[in-house]
Amino acid sequence: MPNPDATFRPATGLSNPHLQTLWGPLWRKMPDLQRERERMWLADGDFIDLDWHGPHQPDAPLVLVLHGLTGSSQSHYVKGLQQALHACGWASAAVNWRGCSGEPNLLPRSYHSGASEDLAEVVSHVRARRPLAPLYAVGYSLGGNVLLKYLGECGAASQLQAAVAVSVPFRLDHCADRIAQGFSKVYQAHFMREMLAYVQVKQRHFHDNAHHDRLATLEQLGPLGNLRTFWEFDAKVTAPLNGFSDVHDYYRRSSSHFFLKQNCTPTLIIHANDDPFVSTRSLPGPGDLASNTRFELHGRGGHVGFVEGSLRRPGYYLERRIPQWLMQGQ
Repeated sequence: MPNPDATFRPATGLSNPHLQTLWGPLWRKMPDLQRERERMWLADGDFIDLDWHGPHQPDAPLVLVLHGLTGSSQSHYVKGLQQALHACGWASAAVNWRGCSGEPNLLPRSYHSGASEDLAEVVSHVRARRPLAPLYAVGYSLGGNVLLKYLGECGAASQLQAAVAVSVPFRLDHCADRIAQGFSKVYQAHFMREMLAYVQVKQRHFHDNAHHDRLATLEQLGPLGNLRTFWEFDAKVTAPLNGFSDVHDYYRRSSSHFFLKQNCTPTLIIHANDDPFVSTRSLPGPGDLASNTRFELHGRGGHVGFVEGSLRRPGYYLERRIPQWLMQGQ
């Protein structure tokens, strides 16, 4: 019998995948949340900022919320989920990847789609801070890829009760091809501007604070103004800054597709078949998934969209479905 909680119908007038994708960042009214920021220091001397929301009881269920590329804890889907979780009596901590909290990170290296070692440190930190709290994680897009990679690497030792991944770029190479096609080039151009600005802000920070060795590492990348595609950016910037031999090495070692089968944590994956960022070639088949993974593939929904209801009274399927699935104990 179909599960009515897992049924998504696009809002009237928003069936187009691009309207679904753009509704949240362009037109959604953002919830105003009272959050507490914690700076967490990483083993390599860099930092990640966590934005906490919800009850302070030591045994309240706790969800880590992981944003996507060029996002932050301010992203509409992060704040929306934190608000929905709070309404259920659950706590949450929104993770700002390195350099994404409004302040450049301290090292030349960046956050990226395979940075599961950073997530591992966050999990250990939060587990130590609230040892009595059942711990969960929800990742969107890049954050979902990092989460699924982490789960596959950890196997039975993930320290998570359950996880949810939304709109995941399972194969980074396929998705780099997909976003360079058709209208999706508009998204690609946006991401290029944001990612280049991320590097430029860090260059100015290193210059202004006389971090000459770190600045030299970024300057060794050479001129970046002519980068137009993910393939070019990841070859010129992401791979060399983060210890990969080349872009192919980065895409192969960081794509969550290759880690799905080793996942031992109950996991829900939510995806739309019309996602304008993710190639349908990269979607996992039944043989690619662990037995405790549920893959919900919807015909529509765009990329981290899933807006239901109506234009006058929009609803957000992800903020209905994710807490419902977590609380029912899968």
